[in-house]
Amino acid sequence: MIAADKVPRCSHVLLLLASHLLGHRAHAFQSGISRVAVVRHSTAVQLSPRQLQFWEDVDDGLVDIEAFYEAKGQSMDRIHTFCSRARGDLPLPEPASPGHQPSEEHIDGLAASAFWDASSDEKSFPWAAELETNAHIIAEEFDQRLLQMAEDEDKKSSALFSGDSAWQSKVMGTGWSAFRLQRLGVWNVSNCAKFPKTYNLLKELDIPLAVRGVCFARQTPGSGVAPHTDGRNFILTSHLGLKIPAGCWIKVGEEERSWSEGKLTTLDTSFEHSTGNPSSEDRHVLIIDFWHPELNDAERAGLEYIYDLRNKFESGEVPFRQPRNEQPETAVDEGQGLGGLWKALTGGGN
Repeated sequence: MIAADKVPRCSHVLLLLASHLLGHRAHAFQSGISRVAVVRHSTAVQLSPRQLQFWEDVDDGLVDIEAFYEAKGQSMDRIHTFCSRARGDLPLPEPASPGHQPSEEHIDGLAASAFWDASSDEKSFPWAAELETNAHIIAEEFDQRLLQMAEDEDKKSSALFSGDSAWQSKVMGTGWSAFRLQRLGVWNVSNCAKFPKTYNLLKELDIPLAVRGVCFARQTPGSGVAPHTDGRNFILTSHLGLKIPAGCWIKVGEEERSWSEGKLTTLDTSFEHSTGNPSSEDRHVLIIDFWHPELNDAERAGLEYIYDLRNKFESGEVPFRQPRNEQPETAVDEGQGLGGLWKALTGGGN
């Protein structure tokens, strides 16, 4: 989640693709490249050959996707604008309202709201009400897993969340940790095997899961997540309340709420958000990241392709080649954009 269980403001397209997801999320790359401050300008630098190769491959791949969906009457104009802004060719978008902090990873024209009432909007979120109706299945399975861990003399219940907290501690604080079921569009088979009923329910509901993924998130007693934003307006996040001690809160934009057990709290994490758990018990939620309902199928396909390609670049699956075109005179600095994030990850090398 980051939703208050998410990452601070930074260039997440590549971030997402690279590790956090991004390995939400390719989180290995989150440390050292996050940018908390909102920057609405950049210092021009040259893109490296590897960065140029990435963007050329993006352009090549989008051609076939665009041709397929154009025949269906769906435009990808906003994806091309997204790429231009992520490369640093366009300025950052303006905030939609107080607390909104959109980044270079932005789709123009999407409705922006700090909180969304997903379960009451069947047209935009046809899966949400049914998820709440069946929330007891997830909660019971989660409780059973925690009980099993507590009864195992060789393990502690906290061990369930230990695997994802190392890189998160600098971003989310040491009190936040997660157990991931899906990342970068790929289900973690071994983790899902621990929660088969949850996995089956999520699959049956056909939620339009986005590239960041699905996870159980824990907030320990007396801890909180500092205000931050991930800047991406095309992904929304729902938190399904599982164990919510009294006094726990989440603030998005200028509005503060609490979670309710068995209910969804849905937010746009391109708004600044933070959380707190002042109680003496752990707080648990299931975090689900999904595409903004105003994206068309063509735009979803384009974003999925871009993030998947970035993940392949980061993992080394795509070998280096010399770019076909000359380097542009200027580009975005390493604090912004897909190209900038790539530089931060690779040091600008090939």
